This record gives sequence, C-alpha cells and structure tokens, in this order.
Amino acid sequence: MSRFLYLVRHGEQRDAEFGLPDGPLSPRGVRQARAIAERLGGVPFDAAYTSPLQRAQETAKIMTERLPSLEAEPSALLMDCIPAGPSSDMPHSFESFFGGVTPEEIDAGEAQMADAFSEWMTPSREDRHELLITHNFVIAAFVAHAFGAAPWRWMGVNQANCGLTIIRVRSAKPPVLLTHNDLGHLPAELRTGLPVDQPY
Repeated sequence: MSRFLYLVRHGEQRDAEFGLPDGPLSPRGVRQARAIAERLGGVPFDAAYTSPLQRAQETAKIMTERLPSLEAEPSALLMDCIPAGPSSDMPHSFESFFGGVTPEEIDAGEAQMADAFSEWMTPSREDRHELLITHNFVIAAFVAHAFGAAPWRWMGVNQANCGLTIIRVRSAKPPVLLTHNDLGHLPAELRTGLPVDQPY
C-alpha cells in the first residue's frame, strides 16, 4: 500500500519582499493557487492539511473551493520553521544563514519536523492521497528525509510558490520522490519564490 503526499508551497505573499513574517496572498499568489487547484483536480484526495499561517490558509481556501470534496485542516506541524540546525558535516558556506537563528528556534523546528515525519512519512494500511499546504523549508525537509539525507540537507532545496512535490511512502521500501517542484501548471510569469528564475 502507498501513501502519496502532495506537498504544495503556499502562493506568493503580498509584500513578502519587505520581510513581513506573514500576510495575505498577492494577486499573483491567488492565480498560482487557482492553477495548482486545477492541476490537482483529478486526484482522489483522502485528506488535506495546511499550515495555520495566513498565506497558507488562503492558498488552502482557494484550492479547496475548486476541490469541493476537501476541507483543509490546520496543523501546527506544517508551520514555517527552521527544520534542523548546523552540523559538523555541513558545508561552511551555509553557516552564515544561522547567524540570526536562535538555538530555541532550531530546537522547536527539529521537534516539529520529527512529529511531522511521524505523522505523514509512515506507511498507510491502504492507498491514501494527502494534500499538505506548507512552506519552503518544510517541504525541503520532507525531501531530505525521503532520501535519508543528513538533517541539514534541507538547505539549498527550494520550491516555487505553488510548486508541486509528490512523495510516495511505501510499506516495505524507502520513500520515493515522484516529482519535485513541478511547475508545469504555472506559466513563466507565475513562477516566483525561487532564488534563480525558472522561465522554462
């Protein structure tokens, strides 16, 4: 039996460039959410979960309006966080990122992600399709975990706003990354949130 996790980063946040910690979707973010909803319209979802933050909740609302059999349940396990801290095997080039991060933030993020993996990265007794609407770092941590990579390896794994990542969790074998940051549903002008533009 397989558990399919459809991980979607929230749509573009209005005024995100000003460093606001949360806020509503921009008009472009609304269009992104509608596009990913159309993309996933044929998936037989069993459940949907969303980060409680506003930008994720608004994305979830737009998506579930177009997926009427679904209602997204808020989960603190999908909050934006620092999934793991530095370790001795981490490249030095990443160290500067942690200059403004407190030990408490790292501890909280590590605990959150451990609970998230226990919740969703475990096999199901029957085939399931679950939608998780969350944040860039959280999705990166799921991808690193699927590969059994070092905890710090979430760094440098990036997702566009409303990009699609699918992980298959199996009973007797390791998880499989079916697709990562798929942007086929987004035209070039809606591909935001990445450190390097991806127009193609």
